[in-house]
Amino acid sequence: MKNVVVIVQDGVEPFGLGSICEVWGEEYHPDDDNPVFDFTVCTARPGRVRGATGFDLYVEHGLEVVETADLVCIAPKRDRAQNDPAVVAAVRRAAERGAYVSAHCTGVWLLGEAGLLDGRECTTHWRYGAELQAAFPEAIVRSEVLYVLDDAVLTGAGSAAGIDASLHLMRSVFGARTAATAARRIVMPPHRAGGQAQFVRAPIGQVEAESLSPLLAWAMEHLEEPLTVERLAREAHMSSRTFARRFRDETGTTPLRWVTMQRVSLASELLEHSRLSIEQIASRVGFGNAATLRHHFGAVLETTPQAYRRTFCSLQPTA
Repeated sequence: MKNVVVIVQDGVEPFGLGSICEVWGEEYHPDDDNPVFDFTVCTARPGRVRGATGFDLYVEHGLEVVETADLVCIAPKRDRAQNDPAVVAAVRRAAERGAYVSAHCTGVWLLGEAGLLDGRECTTHWRYGAELQAAFPEAIVRSEVLYVLDDAVLTGAGSAAGIDASLHLMRSVFGARTAATAARRIVMPPHRAGGQAQFVRAPIGQVEAESLSPLLAWAMEHLEEPLTVERLAREAHMSSRTFARRFRDETGTTPLRWVTMQRVSLASELLEHSRLSIEQIASRVGFGNAATLRHHFGAVLETTPQAYRRTFCSLQPTA
């Protein structure tokens, strides 16, 4: 993946466009060796593109750049159901020739019009899930999750989840360290799981603890140890029931799922950048044995540790 294009239309949402630019459009980052992409913003009719919040864009490139793009991103816009037929056709052609196609929030509607959601899992902002399902009944809409990568079609929830979706695609193509480096550059958490809930409750009258951040930092340093709900609750000085409720309120997921995702993430990095065997990695991240690592790794990343290492590791593996 080298050539990245983002398509904008009238009513483009600036934050949605900006989230794409943050991940894929950085021209120069001398502090790391992450890939730099040929990044282009385009539109159906070059010139002035009306923005959604009081300022417009001037876009020089037309849809011809879509024809050679490796990744085509759709910026969300205010009127989700009104998409230029020329843009719909260009995106459909890109998908047909094998390019990755990405959209989040209201941009997902364009993918539906292009026929790219039929039979695929997808998501959008939680406000619009039922509407998306009604508009495209052949789609498998999962409006509770942050993002979905189904084959080469990436869809994400609203606003900041567009960054999570892009980082997930970067992780899938280039590996965990590249995605973590990009996240660090833009001051983002390196990995929020796609299955994490979009809507994280913020309890009123929260008195037991201000934040679980210190506990999460502690858990990251103790992944090789047994981290049951009971142990985590003791570290947080809460009952197990209160802790489990608070954890979901603050993170949008369960304690055990969060721990599993952190272990898989660490295993990914060790597979990429260490000579440890699969069994050693399983022990290091807290899965105990290779069989358990393979089970969770496959459930999360849909591949095996061995296949992941062959794809992303530049070192000679020891197992």
